[in-house]
Amino acid sequence: MKKNWLVVIIALVFGASFVAVAAEVEDYSSTINVFKESPAVTKFFKNSYGYAVFPTIGKAGFVVGGSYGKGQVYRDGKVTGKTSVMEGSIGFQLGGEAFSQIIFFQDKRAYDEFTSGNFEFGATAQAVVITAGAQAKAGTTGTSAGASAGPKTGVQAETEYLKGMATFVHSKGGLMYEASIGGQKFSFEPL
Repeated sequence: MKKNWLVVIIALVFGASFVAVAAEVEDYSSTINVFKESPAVTKFFKNSYGYAVFPTIGKAGFVVGGSYGKGQVYRDGKVTGKTSVMEGSIGFQLGGEAFSQIIFFQDKRAYDEFTSGNFEFGATAQAVVITAGAQAKAGTTGTSAGASAGPKTGVQAETEYLKGMATFVHSKGGLMYEASIGGQKFSFEPL
């Protein structure tokens, strides 16, 4: 029985990875434009030191979950390097989803921290969803919940930098039930 669960988990994680690898052929500018259309994100493009864009991150889980995606880091509108993200999580979760993610860096310190080559967001990191949906989260410092009606309605939570970074997510599809704890680990390779 344990072998069956292990096979299912491995298949889900590899499926998520396959979806994310498709991001390599996706046009980064179209993903950036999706985020620029959100009123909540516009100010970050105007005042950030730089940002990292992940066109597609694939995520899947069944008790144990994982996600993977590749992206690029920008400063002054120019690509400065390649990045990838891996996430592991454990807890109640079932399903799979694909989403885009952008992380804004408030200043040089935050940019340098991310591009140091081995950056992690812990279980308490926050991301604002810019498409219709609701989210809830539990971390080591407590719980949180949020909802957004998306950019087309003009209803959006006000967001500020937290520890020099602001993260936004755009859901692309899938269905994921989740009440888990995890973290994201990023790598960086300069051009």
